[in-house]
Amino acid sequence: MNKPLSTENHLVWLDLIRLVAMVMVIGVHCIDPFYISPTLGVIPEYKHWAAVYGSLLRPSVPLFVMMTGLLLLPVRQQPLGTFYKKRIYRVLFPFLIWSVLYNLFPWFTGVLGLPKSIIGDFFCYVQGNESQALGDSLKDVAMIPFNFSFKENHMWYIYLIIGLYLYMPFFSGWIERADRKMKQVFLGIWFASLFLPYAGQYISYYLYGTATWNQFGTFYYFAGFNGYLLLGHYLKQGVGWKFGKTLTVCILLFAIGYAVTYTGFSTAAANPAATEADMELYFTFCSPNVAIMTLAVFLLLQRVKISNPLVVKFLASVTKYGFGTYIVHYFMVGPAFLLIGNLHLPIPLQVPVMAVFIFVASWGFTWAMYRVLGKSARWIMG
Repeated sequence: MNKPLSTENHLVWLDLIRLVAMVMVIGVHCIDPFYISPTLGVIPEYKHWAAVYGSLLRPSVPLFVMMTGLLLLPVRQQPLGTFYKKRIYRVLFPFLIWSVLYNLFPWFTGVLGLPKSIIGDFFCYVQGNESQALGDSLKDVAMIPFNFSFKENHMWYIYLIIGLYLYMPFFSGWIERADRKMKQVFLGIWFASLFLPYAGQYISYYLYGTATWNQFGTFYYFAGFNGYLLLGHYLKQGVGWKFGKTLTVCILLFAIGYAVTYTGFSTAAANPAATEADMELYFTFCSPNVAIMTLAVFLLLQRVKISNPLVVKFLASVTKYGFGTYIVHYFMVGPAFLLIGNLHLPIPLQVPVMAVFIFVASWGFTWAMYRVLGKSARWIMG
């Protein structure tokens, strides 16, 4: 069995996966203006590169969930309240603070006398329909306990991760008793559930017992991101393959997943009548094409051997501020897009340059907050 590389019980390869996932998430948001913008979204070359990069970067969120399952499952014996306090509090307060700031931003622009168009410059999903009135911003703030707004579009993940934290202590009880064969069966049924988005689109909207009065079908209890949690736990020790086999399998899996994702998104993007749901169908995180891409990236990066102490320290220090980097980076997507656009870079280079720029700026801001506020910064930056 292939043992993961570690330094004093620290999984170095996991820091590498975390760094790759962080850059991927930012890269995914960098393509938003490419196909959402009313001016750029109709230009074929921008649509093409949105499909190229958007498909390439889909493993981003599933990688984070796999890492969560790898690190936390099974949950160590502790009172339920202790686990929730340690895990949920860490993300809850920064989430609330920054959600409020994102939603008050339109009002701030009005107070500063800035034109309403600047809101769309920061958040491409707004499309110029945003109000600068305090009352409207406060309405969005009041909705935070229920859902995110398009101004903090990336916050959907925080609702997801809090839900997974709530679920994990109960899931953990089964994981501790289940043998490897039972976990394989669960993952097999979960993988079958990943086809449901496509079955709902191409066969019937209602499937396996779902109806107007019931949304919980046959596969509901195995579906969703809990499969990625279990997959991360299951693969903690690797698969025991030689590197050549790992590389071959990973290339094939990623190529197949990428081909399906790219083809599906490109087809929808080329259709003027396509809805937002049509555009996002092949980008669905809980889909077979994205799952096999994620598996390929995880298994391949897991085999990377890092022994240089400077590189080990670099990875640990960079990923230490990952949550803060994630939570603030969306403020920088719009301005970075305008800045990079003014440099007149070739379109294929714009997304990677934007992603690196936003990552460095967001990480630097988070690092500076910790330098100024010390440990108390965790309540703001996570």
